[in-house]
Amino acid sequence: IDQRALPARTDYLLYDSAAGVAEAIRSMVIRGAPAIGCAAAYGIALEALRLRREPQETFSSGLDQAFDVLARSRPTAVNLFWAIERMRARLSALRECGQDEIAAALLEEARAISAEDVQINRLMGEHGSALLHDGARVLTHCNAGALATAGHGTALGVIRSAVASGKKITVIVDETRPFLQGARLTAWELQQD
Repeated sequence: IDQRALPARTDYLLYDSAAGVAEAIRSMVIRGAPAIGCAAAYGIALEALRLRREPQETFSSGLDQAFDVLARSRPTAVNLFWAIERMRARLSALRECGQDEIAAALLEEARAISAEDVQINRLMGEHGSALLHDGARVLTHCNAGALATAGHGTALGVIRSAVASGKKITVIVDETRPFLQGARLTAWELQQD
């Protein structure tokens, strides 16, 4: 989902290369630390899939370039570098494998990173919701929902989990500068819920 277009439009954008994913991160199509990390992992996997039929030298240099372009996409994003290093470690363990096998394994690793993020978010929601009493009023800052993660959300995930357990929760959403992520994205997510 192009987060720049929300809430006016819900645009789905497709990417088939690391450079495309890097540009999406750079231009704020994708934002939120966990989402950026997951996107970077998928960017590496996409590049491996795109290059898997190329000569070995092209495949290897293309993956090196993919890691580099993704690392430069958001230099302050901790999750970006964590995911890149995890993908690099997975690739390093596969150096003796064929390119199809490498591409499949990198895609599997990206899916694992994404699934782990959702699992962590759900656990955070479960534990955090116990701290919210029925009728609580919560002020959110920025966007820490499903859009900023692989799904469910961190802070917004706590609210989602509390509501799912039957609690009535009021959410006050502030605007957050410079892109109004709270007012635009968190409000949109709550409306979708």
